[in-house]
Amino acid sequence: MSDTPRDPQTDDHAPAAALPQGHHDLRETDREENFSPSRALRDDIHEAIDAEDQARLDLLLDPLHPADIADIIEGLTPSRRSSFLGLWSGEIDGEILTEIDEAVREDVIDALPKAVLAEAVREMDSDDVVDLIEDMDEPEQQEILAALDESDRAAVEQSLTYPEYSAGRMMQSEVVTAPEHWTVGEAIDYLRGEEYLPDQFYHVVLVDPRRHPIGYVTLGRVLAARRDAKLTDLIEDSFRTISAYSDEADVAFVFNKYHLISAPVVDEAERLVGVITIDDAMSVLDEEAEEDILRLAGVGDESSITDNVTATVRQRVPWLGVNIVTALLAATVIAMFEGSIEKLVALAVLMPIVASLGGNAGTQTLTVVVRGLATKSLHSENTLRVIRREMAVGIVNGMTFALLLALVAYLWFGDTMLSLVIAMAMVINLFAAAVGGVLVPLALDRLGADPALASPTFVTTVTDVVGFFAFLGLATWILL
Repeated sequence: MSDTPRDPQTDDHAPAAALPQGHHDLRETDREENFSPSRALRDDIHEAIDAEDQARLDLLLDPLHPADIADIIEGLTPSRRSSFLGLWSGEIDGEILTEIDEAVREDVIDALPKAVLAEAVREMDSDDVVDLIEDMDEPEQQEILAALDESDRAAVEQSLTYPEYSAGRMMQSEVVTAPEHWTVGEAIDYLRGEEYLPDQFYHVVLVDPRRHPIGYVTLGRVLAARRDAKLTDLIEDSFRTISAYSDEADVAFVFNKYHLISAPVVDEAERLVGVITIDDAMSVLDEEAEEDILRLAGVGDESSITDNVTATVRQRVPWLGVNIVTALLAATVIAMFEGSIEKLVALAVLMPIVASLGGNAGTQTLTVVVRGLATKSLHSENTLRVIRREMAVGIVNGMTFALLLALVAYLWFGDTMLSLVIAMAMVINLFAAAVGGVLVPLALDRLGADPALASPTFVTTVTDVVGFFAFLGLATWILL
């Protein structure tokens, strides 16, 4: 046997450190498979807050990442959240504050002591400070700006001059630059001697005497090259500059398309004013995808799981009101054939099937087209091909379900002509659903409207009206 002493941190056979009674081992059970704090950990934290047990709360939170602490704060009720902020001996720092959902962050900021908030803001990068204060009222903005150093405050104020949802708002002003004539050795000496560098950066941006970026070099290539190598010989092919006025969705698209890690941001004179990093671009992509989903459902693009009842109702009521109008239009079509329905009750039984399948088919096509527009994968060169494909899909699906429903209708009512009517209506409506699912979002996009927000209502109206009119109209003509 070896006489080498065991290291309890690396030896699987070493006994685990003893934990106070009632505590679970955070190393084993503090996360679910989806990398979120586990239900057991959340329950322990709730119990610690309710019992006002500060020592236990500190022990539970100590090993957690700032993003996990933010996740826990978001899941607390307002009263328990207030108790948490007063009980926890740790402080809400810049990392935690930037991770908290906007719907909750405002309440957290209001509850924080001024000194704690000021210290948290000083730890944040300029882009995070902009994100924090851009929706605040002027007095609240000035209060936070006053906590910053003069140079940081100037950088934040400059970013706030750019349009909302622009690259200028999402960039950080902290950029590592080097003159274009430097060598690798000069760059390394500068990096080692510079006191103020961003906590994380990926490129050294090369600039000319007028501060125009001409390229960038990755840190990996800087470290791997000889000291006498010129930085201009190491410039990456992926180099792109982004206008400070570019829309943030376009920025995210460029990052995703060209696999960028960071990109310099320039003003109207092509001078370097900041840099955007991959984490900011991915956040925008995530927000854009989330907004599309929420808009397709008609619940508002700022809906959050943390919203209260009032905010949720306010976001959803307008689109439910619009749906009332469109539903009345469909009801008007049904009323036109009231006499036919009275004579043949089977029509009332079967017509919801036609409208329902049409609506689902339209939503399928609509979702694909809206996402294609959002990701710019649907453009002028392939629009006609997509339209033809969706039309063909509509016809094939229509014929497939026409045969199925014709069989169902015959077995149910024993009427051959009724089976024919519902089969013909199904083909017509699924074709209309495909056409509407493509043309409605394309038309709205061409008119400058958001296709994700308005398309579902119009496509549903098309499928309802066409479905009811085709089914009831054919039934009136053929059966009555």
